[in-house]
Amino acid sequence: MKIFNLFIVLAFVGFLIFLALGRRGQVAVTSNSISRVSIAGTEIKVDLALTSEEKAKGLSGREALREDQGMLFIFDYTTRHPFWMKDMLIPIDMIWIDENGVVVYIAENARPESYPSLFGSNVESKYVLEVVSGFAKKYGVVTGSKVEFK
Repeated sequence: MKIFNLFIVLAFVGFLIFLALGRRGQVAVTSNSISRVSIAGTEIKVDLALTSEEKAKGLSGREALREDQGMLFIFDYTTRHPFWMKDMLIPIDMIWIDENGVVVYIAENARPESYPSLFGSNVESKYVLEVVSGFAKKYGVVTGSKVEFK
């Protein structure tokens, strides 16, 4: 019986180690833990898009966006997340970010009149950050840039 109990304990410890190593390097972001994003040495305040409704609306209808503002879309899974400019009034930069907090794709100066064209449909990501048009160029955000969620 003692051998069986020891086996159970060792199996459980092994499972915990497996989980810890499997998530190494991944960014843990929850809806309650984030209000700012740091990218290319610049910190911006973000509104979160968590629900289907918030994601569908995004920045639609906004007439202005400050340089230190953005919207962060947080998805449950890493997959393709194409975006469009439906009902947008201002041009924006869209930045796709993987589960490790690394920029994997950027659509610069996406314009309202581009609707119904899709952006980012060929890249897998877990997050998408929308910021004012010209942000990526001004601050040197490129594929491979590291993003911190604060």
